[in-house]
Amino acid sequence: MSWNGKLIGGALGLLALGPFGAVLGALLGHQFDSATAAGGAPSASAARVNALFFPATFRVMGHVAKADGRISEQEIAAARAIMQSLRLGPGQTRLAMRLYTEGKQPGFDAAGALRELRAALAPHPHLAQFFVEIQLHAAVAGNGLAAPARERLRAIAGQLGISATDFAHLEALARWRGGARPGGQPAGAEQLAEAYRVLEVGAGASDEEVVKAYRRQMSRHHPDKLQAQGLPESMLEHAKERTQQIRAAYELVRERRGMA
Repeated sequence: MSWNGKLIGGALGLLALGPFGAVLGALLGHQFDSATAAGGAPSASAARVNALFFPATFRVMGHVAKADGRISEQEIAAARAIMQSLRLGPGQTRLAMRLYTEGKQPGFDAAGALRELRAALAPHPHLAQFFVEIQLHAAVAGNGLAAPARERLRAIAGQLGISATDFAHLEALARWRGGARPGGQPAGAEQLAEAYRVLEVGAGASDEEVVKAYRRQMSRHHPDKLQAQGLPESMLEHAKERTQQIRAAYELVRERRGMA
């Protein structure tokens, strides 16, 4: 295991931000070390993404939760559930919660943070979509994606270069729960329509087009591909969950069509 990234990151963070900065720097340094160990030194672009993605994720999450002027216990629980799903350690979780708290403050410069993130993500548009999807998952679990949060997220998506069509697809993916309704009842027409939206294909498409759409989505969202573009290691669990959702949507469509 390489400790260079953690030592350098911690030292720079301590100089810049004090003890909290040391924790942040060490965390990002660890992610840098992981990328280096996986395949040599990361590119400058991937390293930049790696440094910005984690802090922006939780600051923006707090910012979105505060869209209606208050943050409920359910929204805090949703944020913690995201952290748990990412398998963050105790130190990482404390850091993420502090970032979340910073994001909900009135003085948080969301526009500036998003400009910086968009510049870093410009070569990797799928990572921008992944960033917004994490925010959508938190908002759906926190307040059902109420109107103020949804409008704020639509604006954030636009600032990151994501179209209204792509945002609708990401929202469908965030709401997708494998086609099951409460009580284990079979999926209905609404769930089937959501499955088609997850695959980004229409219900009138041929079986061959459905298969191609499924393969395209699985290739686009493969965790290894996202990590190579700079996605922090701590975010990979969420990427794996995304591919499981895509697979579940495909299986529902395939079953309803009677595809082999």
